[in-house]
Amino acid sequence: MANTWVGKRGWLRPALVALLGAAFFLVLSLSGCSLRPLLYNVSVAPARISPNADGHDDVTLITYSLGRSANLSIYFENQQGERFYFRQDRRRSPGTYRVYWGGVIEGEATYENEYTQQIVRRRVLPDGMYTWYVEAVDDQGHKQVASGRLEIVNADTTLPELRNFSVSPREFTPNQDGIDDRVAITYYLTKEANVVVYLLGPEGSPEPQKYPVAEKERDVKPGAVGVHLYDYEGGVDRQAQPPPDGTYKVVAEAEDKVGNMVVVESTLTIKEGGVPRADIVDAEVTFSPTILPLGGTLYFTATVENFGKVPIRTSGPPPGTQYRSDQNFNTLEWYEEPGVWRFGIDFETNSTGRPYPYRWAVGDESVLTVRVIDGKEYRYLMPGARALITGSIQIVHKPPRNPIYFWGGLIHEEVRIESFNDHVDPQQISIGF
Repeated sequence: MANTWVGKRGWLRPALVALLGAAFFLVLSLSGCSLRPLLYNVSVAPARISPNADGHDDVTLITYSLGRSANLSIYFENQQGERFYFRQDRRRSPGTYRVYWGGVIEGEATYENEYTQQIVRRRVLPDGMYTWYVEAVDDQGHKQVASGRLEIVNADTTLPELRNFSVSPREFTPNQDGIDDRVAITYYLTKEANVVVYLLGPEGSPEPQKYPVAEKERDVKPGAVGVHLYDYEGGVDRQAQPPPDGTYKVVAEAEDKVGNMVVVESTLTIKEGGVPRADIVDAEVTFSPTILPLGGTLYFTATVENFGKVPIRTSGPPPGTQYRSDQNFNTLEWYEEPGVWRFGIDFETNSTGRPYPYRWAVGDESVLTVRVIDGKEYRYLMPGARALITGSIQIVHKPPRNPIYFWGGLIHEEVRIESFNDHVDPQQISIGF
């Protein structure tokens, strides 16, 4: 029995040795890992830069290696002991890193002069001698720091100012009714820079969104010194839904070639925003009579519905108004108004130079809502509302063709006539001589 036991023991000895060896190797590996430097191979070269975008020594290359995960900071101190961060407490994994630095440091500061209050987000440090620091702190709180000297010369520290930044009006209703439909954003740019303008918000939203605003084409090109204008309509001109109603920040950011960056802000309130929608119900226009003598009167009826989410503005003449065939809406002194909706009648061989020379309001006082804006009354057909439109035309001159076609249409003046609201329900009318 003893001999058997010894045999088994001898058989186990090689496995035990192998296991002990693996454990020893693991301990040695972990010890080697912990003995590796936290921060090493740190260099900043060249040690003299001139950040002015002339293409010569504009940047320096910062190189460093980490032996284990750490929070890393890179900062500079001037001769007065002021500290300026390039990176602060950035999480980094083990490895080697290289990053270029062009003298730019971040951190908001308010800059104000007689023109505008501006926020400086990034700026180039002024000329002088600085001490650079690369600092790493690992998860156990161990810290290691490398440092050296760096000189900045001929730095471009001039800020790209956005002077006299203006947003007008401050309340905006992007619904194409011709009243406060557009916002003018203007500023004077003092230095060539890339400028981005956007809306941010609305206030109270859990995740504010950015809505970009495009610059209007003018003689002064984007980014050039001079006055710049943005004509903002919320995207409604392209039949896109505007940003939701609410109060937004209007932000303009200007960044020059070396990295100086300033920001200006204002506010804008959006109300009753949306694409206006209306049509002729069932695409039906009823004409009567279809045979009439010269000097007779042609009558019509049609129904208009606002099927959109915003009110549509309208103006006279009121339904029921009679035209003579030698008149039009201008001769009745109901001139075109930007943003106004009217129902119109047109006909073959119309030579007046305007489509739909006979026009009526899309509703009367019984269905329209009156609003007073800046002391003036305006009339609206509200969302979901329908209006019966009637009117007549006395045919007092011989038409160039007989019989002749008449049809209806719904006009959004100085905006568009939708294809489904144009040339609606054409009907042949015979006029006896």
